[in-house]
Amino acid sequence: METNYSTPPQTRIGHVHLKVANLERALAFYRDLLGFAVTTTYGADAAFLSAGGYHHHIGLNTWQSKNGAPPPAGSTGLFHTAILYPTRKDLAAIYRRLLEAGYPLSGAADHGVSEALYLEDPDRNGVELYWDRPQEVWPRKPDGSLEMYTRALDLNSLLEELG
Repeated sequence: METNYSTPPQTRIGHVHLKVANLERALAFYRDLLGFAVTTTYGADAAFLSAGGYHHHIGLNTWQSKNGAPPPAGSTGLFHTAILYPTRKDLAAIYRRLLEAGYPLSGAADHGVSEALYLEDPDRNGVELYWDRPQEVWPRKPDGSLEMYTRALDLNSLLEELG
C-alpha cells in the first residue's frame, strides 16, 4: 500500500444517513423547520431529503431504530451533521426561523473561518448550521496554517444581515 496517499482535493462528503426513532418527527425537523425537500420515501420507514434538487443530502430511516432511545451521553457515534449555507444572510434567515419556532440552540460560535449555530434534532443528533467566510479572510498563523478559534457568535449582528 502506498504510504503517501492524499485524498483528492475535489473530494466532498455527499450526504448523511441517520437512524431515527420516529420518521414523522424527524421530517417535522428536517423538512418543516429546516426546509429540506423530500425527494423520495421508502414506504413508511425511510425518507430522503435535499436542497436544490440533489438526489439527497439527508437520509432518515427507522429500519433499526423505530421507537428507539438516543445513544447515552458518553458513548461513541456521530458528533454532529454540518449543514453549510451559501451566505451569512442565509445563516441569518435560518436563525430567525429557529427563533420564531422557539427551537433552542445548544451553542453559537465564531470559528474565524466560519460562523455556526449548534442544535440537536429530535433524536438528539447534533446539527451544525454554518457558513464559511471567504478563504482569503481566514485567520492564519505566521507559518500560513489556519488559526481557527471558538469565540461567541454575535447573534444580533447575524440578524442584522436580514435588514
